[in-house]
Amino acid sequence: MILTSAGQLPHKPSRIISLVPSQTELLHYLGLEDETIAITKFCVHPEAWFRNKTRIGGTKAIDIEKIRTLNPDLIIANKEENVKEQVEMLAEDFPVCVTDVNNLTDAYRVINDIGILTNRQKAASELVDIINMRFDPLIQTANTKNRIPVAYLIWKDPYMTIGGDTFISSMLETVGLRNIFADQTRYPEITVAQLKTRNCELILLSSEPYPFKQKHINELQKELPGTRIILADGEMFSWYGSRLLLAPDYFMTLMSELKLS
Repeated sequence: MILTSAGQLPHKPSRIISLVPSQTELLHYLGLEDETIAITKFCVHPEAWFRNKTRIGGTKAIDIEKIRTLNPDLIIANKEENVKEQVEMLAEDFPVCVTDVNNLTDAYRVINDIGILTNRQKAASELVDIINMRFDPLIQTANTKNRIPVAYLIWKDPYMTIGGDTFISSMLETVGLRNIFADQTRYPEITVAQLKTRNCELILLSSEPYPFKQKHINELQKELPGTRIILADGEMFSWYGSRLLLAPDYFMTLMSELKLS
């Protein structure tokens, strides 16, 4: 069963499996240590869970049979991060909450929904209030008129970026940057030539899913000598659970550095 509302689960779950790294971290924040029985190999936060919890494959290569043997009473998946066919297969036997997050408002809704599902409404609501409070100064000071044109790269060979309908693009806009590929959808392949023709002033190379390093900056800089290229913490731009508590300070520091350069 794919849950269509947070109140659809008839009882508090005691055997939760998370297929989404950012939601795994949220479950930990909400104090669901005993209830969370399995996670993916990409659920690296918190470290103790990553080391000790049962793993059921990757976000796009889920071990269906292993999940069946664990007999969960709630599975948390994501529309974008997990494979639709695998999620639907699991939903034939288990309750599955499929989250869909494209902006901060969606993230707040999902946090509250998971709080309701797991009987942690108060903690979830308080978390949303804190995140909202921390983002507010950032939103208020974001330059909405003279945004820096930026390309955010998530993959290499081929280069891939983010379209305007993604959570990452929403984060760029929130902090005062302008996604030059906002007219694209999801995660299009791009070329260096396109970066030149779109007058890109800043390139952010994400730490995930492709682990960009300094050597990749050096490679691109040869072809784009007039463009600033820096590494970006992908978790801050793309994790939409309790990691959002840390994102505003990261963004504030990033924007300050850009203004000073």
